[in-house]
Amino acid sequence: MERLYFEDFPPGKAFAYGDREVTAEEIVAFAREFDPQPFHLSEDQARETMAGGLIASGWHSAAIMMRINCDELFLRSASQGSPGIESIDWLKPVRPGDRLSVRFTVIGARPSRSRPDLGVVEGRFELLNQAGEALMRQQASLFLSRRPGEAAR
Repeated sequence: MERLYFEDFPPGKAFAYGDREVTAEEIVAFAREFDPQPFHLSEDQARETMAGGLIASGWHSAAIMMRINCDELFLRSASQGSPGIESIDWLKPVRPGDRLSVRFTVIGARPSRSRPDLGVVEGRFELLNQAGEALMRQQASLFLSRRPGEAAR
């Protein structure tokens, strides 16, 4: 698979990738360690909440999306990290049995003013379920190396 560089991320380009099933066991394990609220810990307890059933922590959803991004995009690109996340929205809960994927849409791209060997890509990441519904949305910027020879142009 060819390595992706800054030049491969023009505004408007969309990428779709990933396929990961979420289990009740992993939802509970994550919650026990990081977010022990009743709607993340037990189906019985969760039924008594407004969630109406077991749901993943939003932070678990974000971690799953990060893993999918690493496996499918970041580790095959010339990624140099990120200056930060502008926003994160949890739109619908992740539930046991959901099959998750990511859609990444480039909303802006510019060469770095201070580092001509880098570009800055602004994008929208959406965590989708098996029905194509957006469960989480994140807007973030990425640093990507420019393709060798492109920075001089």
